[in-house]
Amino acid sequence: MNAPPPPKSRLVYREAEPNQTQSLIAAGVHPLMARLYAARGVHSPEELHDGLDGLLPPNEMRGIHEAASALAEAITRQDRLLIVADYDADGATACAVAMRGLRRFGAQVDFLVPDRFAFGYGLTPLLVDHAMTVLADAPPQWIITVDNGVSSHAGVERAQHHGVNVLITDHHLPGKTLPNALMVNPNQPGCGFRSKHLAGVGVMFYVLLALRAYLRDVKQWPADKIPRLDDLLPIVALGTVADVVRLDANNRRLVSQGLARIRKGNTFPGLLALFEVAGQEARTASATTLGFSIGPRLNAAGRLSDMGIGIRCLIEDDPAEAQRLAQTLDQLNRERRELESTAQEEAITQAVSQLTRNPLVSERQRVLVLHDDHWHQGIIGLIASRLKERFFLPTFAFANDGDSGRIKGSARSIPGLHIRDVLERIDTESPGLMIAFGGHAMAAGLTLLQKDFARFQERLIAAIDAFAEPGLFDRSLETDGPLEAELTRLDVAELIQQQVWGQGFPAPIFLNEFRVLAQRRLKEKHLKLTLAHDGPGLTQTRPIEAIWFNAPQDLPAKARLAYRLAVNRYQGISSVQLEVVELA
Repeated sequence: MNAPPPPKSRLVYREAEPNQTQSLIAAGVHPLMARLYAARGVHSPEELHDGLDGLLPPNEMRGIHEAASALAEAITRQDRLLIVADYDADGATACAVAMRGLRRFGAQVDFLVPDRFAFGYGLTPLLVDHAMTVLADAPPQWIITVDNGVSSHAGVERAQHHGVNVLITDHHLPGKTLPNALMVNPNQPGCGFRSKHLAGVGVMFYVLLALRAYLRDVKQWPADKIPRLDDLLPIVALGTVADVVRLDANNRRLVSQGLARIRKGNTFPGLLALFEVAGQEARTASATTLGFSIGPRLNAAGRLSDMGIGIRCLIEDDPAEAQRLAQTLDQLNRERRELESTAQEEAITQAVSQLTRNPLVSERQRVLVLHDDHWHQGIIGLIASRLKERFFLPTFAFANDGDSGRIKGSARSIPGLHIRDVLERIDTESPGLMIAFGGHAMAAGLTLLQKDFARFQERLIAAIDAFAEPGLFDRSLETDGPLEAELTRLDVAELIQQQVWGQGFPAPIFLNEFRVLAQRRLKEKHLKLTLAHDGPGLTQTRPIEAIWFNAPQDLPAKARLAYRLAVNRYQGISSVQLEVVELA
């Protein structure tokens, strides 16, 4: 069944204050970059300073002094510390940073990642009991959570029942109450840290900075005993980008510093091995490389196997073993892609059926709810994400939870629809329908009995109808407007690529008229293009190579295209290339 074309986007132009732009130009910023920065809310050149001296100080964060003090005492006593990590890239990198950093201070530390299919998410009582069983010969005195824990009330209580102290390091939004434990989380009530967008790995890095300062200033450790921590920044950068947190000025500094070290080859064997198996050059690393090439290979372990493989890759110092672990991650990522490709085709077929024939839905389809007995639990989040982007509708994808009669779902939403609030409304109106649920505005997870699937679908459609505001389902595309033909050059593309772009600080998308000189299909999906700028006085412009990935249609002889200015590297040669986003 053929899917309908994606809905056309309403163009939204990013506006830059002329005075802001001029002040940046006066400070020596390239005029094009000044326009792009100003359109993203940069008010002064200081916001573009990416040095470590510009990082917000750790002492702004609530609970961090207490955490540093507790860790210092635990290290002095040689207490055993156990890191409990989440099973995504942020959790893996946070765990690797904690392992490498704490070991440098002399800590006895090990890690544990919950099997997502056996223990679920976070520090659960079941996971605590499991840890105390497998570590019965040398039980931990401390559990330190990374990228989880803010909602683990029962898990904290179980740990304390076993006589184990708990330090929570997390960045997720808390519920109405907090667990009874030491906590470092910029989003907990009363925390004055000015960046609320740190990833879990960023929070753990800040804890290590505070520990270092405490040992230096309070414990009076000699200078030669105080380890450096800045070489951990490549791992911090990877986790920050992979978790798609907002790249505010503080996060951009963390990522920029990490990328600078990767480009110089100043990083760990496992990270360099991941670049190699991904076919990427570390010397040209960008946030895009981390997000689309390295992060997915790390995430594949948590989706299909054991995220411990990914963590061991990041903490391994032997190049040969690091290479072996990276190859394992690469193979898992290939398997993930195969599973996802098959499931995505099946999901699109289901989606088209719902859009055309499902009697449950109203005249205007507002949500996709998909389930297949054969889908792997580890990829349903990817399915939901892909279809949400394809159809611009909130999407729920479900997979069977073994033979339990339960199904687990993953949801992805569109801007303006808080998906966890939708689930909370369903839970209020139909208590017990969902066995468990959680999440935030744009993503959520839940568990149902399979026999309740149709009833949940009915309740979900009604809840989204109640939440939907006018215009919510109209897709929009933010653009930076036209790029002058003379700036469509390799040096400009490289200048753009050097900047850290991402969530909340999006890479520029330009909009121009083009003549289509040639086009051909690659792998029956992508469109390879040769273009020339079109418009008054532009008849003699040079041809430009372009690519449109997963192009839903061929182009007419003249086209208005939204695109990114990119660098194409092939066999050691770099050239400018346009990456088409949409036929505008």
